[in-house]
Amino acid sequence: MKRRLTMLAKPLKIFVDAHAFDSGYQGTQTFIRELYTGLIDSHPELDIYWGAYHTERIQAAFPSVKTTNILPYKKANGGLGRFLFDIPSYLKKYRFDFAHFQYLAPAKQGNCRYIVTLHDVLFNTFPGDFSFIYRASRNFLFGNSIKNAAIKTTVSAYSKQHIADDYCIAASKIHVIPNGVNKALAQQNYNKAEAADVVLGKFGISNFVLYVSRIEPRKNHALLLKKHIGLGLFERNIALVFIGNESVKVPELQLLIKTLTPKQQALFFWLPQVSQPDLAAFYTACRLFVYPSKAEGFGIPPLEAAICKAPVLCSSATAMSCYDFFEPYTFDPENETDFEQKFLDMINKPTPDSHLDHVADTVANQYQWKHSSELFYNLLQADQLT
Repeated sequence: MKRRLTMLAKPLKIFVDAHAFDSGYQGTQTFIRELYTGLIDSHPELDIYWGAYHTERIQAAFPSVKTTNILPYKKANGGLGRFLFDIPSYLKKYRFDFAHFQYLAPAKQGNCRYIVTLHDVLFNTFPGDFSFIYRASRNFLFGNSIKNAAIKTTVSAYSKQHIADDYCIAASKIHVIPNGVNKALAQQNYNKAEAADVVLGKFGISNFVLYVSRIEPRKNHALLLKKHIGLGLFERNIALVFIGNESVKVPELQLLIKTLTPKQQALFFWLPQVSQPDLAAFYTACRLFVYPSKAEGFGIPPLEAAICKAPVLCSSATAMSCYDFFEPYTFDPENETDFEQKFLDMINKPTPDSHLDHVADTVANQYQWKHSSELFYNLLQADQLT
């Protein structure tokens, strides 16, 4: 206890594995950026260091961070080399109090306390969407990482229960640090007409249905494209826009895309990534935002769309079952008839402004990164006192 109290007299020194910033947009990147932005704003005394290959991306995400606190991984080490060489070297040199990892942590180093955030175990819940090798390797690596972590966190009650069950961890040992919504999207202050002008001027797109998510089987892009075709929406000059990188091949989706007619091809857009201001414009300008995912550990995009006051039709599966504020505009992604009917109804009948305002206010109040950052900070403080 005395050692812990002594440590509290100096600022906590934290290492963050920010490898998520080395690739395209993903939920873990948002989680790290927004969680630590909140920590930096509320607790500037914290001494936070970052590890990444693309150090310039860390500087862009956290402009106030000193360059000396951004630790480069050596590209020559490649892939998992950061776990074998770079991170152990930095932990030994800087003697951090905590090191925070997403999903996977290296072997224990000295007295550094590991924090592991395991966002989901959907590869166990939906094994048909993942190969045996993928599932086996993740269970071994992620399972050992979360079990051996001093502080175990996840992003939703849904993920917490499945992690506890899958790895025989007491649920009381797993802490939920929920995602929030990036209010900067709404603060772009586009009205619908202005946003439509931005999307049309920069991308040549108008009158569109939107889906924002990386592409893999569980995300269910094929269902949305199939229904968009089947309901004749292309023939009504209603475009379909996907924004997100392809992280896993989806043969059904690729086959559907190949069968599009010339007119359908002209109204189908797949953008791997857009800037935050452009994303806000897409959310605000869309005729309808649809989120047909079959499985999520949390699910940020429908909340982002909601705070931009887009009409949202959202899956009610897995962690999204908590999004009851979207009702009656929710559906079971396994029930295609229900989805098709609600999709068509929302296309044909505008969602009342009163509903959009209510949902936007609910999301803004319920999912705040500031609150999540405080929960996380309190975990660090409590751990220091044990």
